[in-house]
Amino acid sequence: MGDLRGLTDAELARTIERLRNPIPGGKVEAAVEFGVDVTLLMEQIKLSPGERARRMHELARTAESVRGAARKR
Repeated sequence: MGDLRGLTDAELARTIERLRNPIPGGKVEAAVEFGVDVTLLMEQIKLSPGERARRMHELARTAESVRGAARKR
């Protein structure tokens, strides 16, 4: 899999541009037409892999605590 790293500034700019202005007939355009909110993708790719993992872990912990509270009711 190789080393995980964040995108360089140039890679990030190019990726965001592709999400904002998808290639006609491409998969990103199809996703947008299907209803995918690409602004959420843009926010996630601005983070480093470690930051994304920490956020995902925190979300999982929050979901587990909410689920536990719901069970007690």
